[in-house]
Amino acid sequence: MSEAVVHIIDDDAAMRDSLAFLLQVNRIPYRIFESAVAFLEDLPEDGGCVLSDVRMPQMNGIQMVRKLKELDYRAPIIVMTGHADVPLAIEAMKAGVFDFIEKPFDEDLLLQALRAALEKGKAQSEQDEALATTRQRIAALSPRERDVLEGLVDGKANKIIAFDLGISPRTVEIYRANLMTKMQARSLSELVRMALSVRG
Repeated sequence: MSEAVVHIIDDDAAMRDSLAFLLQVNRIPYRIFESAVAFLEDLPEDGGCVLSDVRMPQMNGIQMVRKLKELDYRAPIIVMTGHADVPLAIEAMKAGVFDFIEKPFDEDLLLQALRAALEKGKAQSEQDEALATTRQRIAALSPRERDVLEGLVDGKANKIIAFDLGISPRTVEIYRANLMTKMQARSLSELVRMALSVRG
């Protein structure tokens, strides 16, 4: 997994420089974008998080948040807002941002929010990766193995699955053992949990 990066988006050059300096001093990797449009054109794939101003020309922070949601971009987003823009920040929270910080902000408070967002981004990334792996493993199953898996997820006993599929209970046991190996599940509950995770 690549290193988690804070993506700074602000049209104010002085603010960008100040944030870049703060992150550099605290050894937090960052990238800088001078507009939401520039960020969307070069959308990063790593976990990380986004730190964006709310008021920007071309596309404001809330429009960007909505666009990112459409694109299923899942990294946490923190918006920065001037005192007069608090209603905008509340709107941003409703649109799904992780947090908002009022300017001028306390540096420790900002760093705390960024670290929390990076942690959440990392967890989200790991979850997405696990989901992708589970999908690949299910795709590699034979149609019959998938039928048996469906029966197990529905809570059916081996005998019932065997009856439904017109095979012997012993054959179901063999398929079940194959499923555990192919899905790399350590228990039946883990196997069921994996299968349910891709249904959502």
